[in-house]
Amino acid sequence: MPTFTTPDGTLLAYHATGDGPPLVCLPGGPMQASGYLGDLGGLTAHRTLIRLDLRGTGDSATPEDPASYRCDRQADDVEALRKELGLDRLDLLAHSAGANLAALYTARHPDRVARLALITPSVYAVGIGITTEDRLAAACLRRDEEWFPTAYAALESLNTGSPVPDAWQAIAPFWFARWDEEAKAVRAAEDEQRNDEAAARYGSEGAFDPQATRAALAGFGGRVLVLAGEVDVAGPRRAMTEYAGLFADVELVVQQGAAHFPWLDDPRRFVAETARFFA
Repeated sequence: MPTFTTPDGTLLAYHATGDGPPLVCLPGGPMQASGYLGDLGGLTAHRTLIRLDLRGTGDSATPEDPASYRCDRQADDVEALRKELGLDRLDLLAHSAGANLAALYTARHPDRVARLALITPSVYAVGIGITTEDRLAAACLRRDEEWFPTAYAALESLNTGSPVPDAWQAIAPFWFARWDEEAKAVRAAEDEQRNDEAAARYGSEGAFDPQATRAALAGFGGRVLVLAGEVDVAGPRRAMTEYAGLFADVELVVQQGAAHFPWLDDPRRFVAETARFFA
């Protein structure tokens, strides 16, 4: 397992699997170990995935300064990884909350990113609002699922600020296209893979400056893919369309039938879209 040292002395680990040119992958969570990304549905047949374990997660060390979990400070970790890999420019893929880190890194080092793929991205770094109506409309696309009534009621309760007991567990089926044994196993593993202290600090005060980030991304000259899930309640289509509009050279792909983990929901389609983009 390869490791490298960041500017503040923290030892970080990454996992390299697959064949082809390197593709640096930033996990979501926030602050979840990169293992859940797996082979990204078989993308390893086209690229060597470099899955970074963010500080304090997976096989990476815990930093001496907990404040360094803040998203903007971790951009230096991505730059240290680029130097470790000996790459002039990165192809970068980020999932969910990892897209915040990818956005900040790209804004800070636009000349170091060749192509950027944002997979069902979180929008905090760029200040896009997602309304209750956005989320509930996406949820209603699942109304024929047997678990829908309980999950929808829990989602409504979270959006009104008066969550029912175990609401977060109740809405878990919305994150996956199929609420089967594989999806349940992925969901169950999240608690062990995520660093809760780090997650609480990830988006803390000062982490994001959406106006500055949006201005920087508008001038980014590399190609961008925003891949959304058709039924993703975390990233409804309107918000993903707005996100795509921040870039000059961008492609928005809405993967039909997919939720928040599109490589699990339809591996063939996910790999076809991402491999084509990075080809």
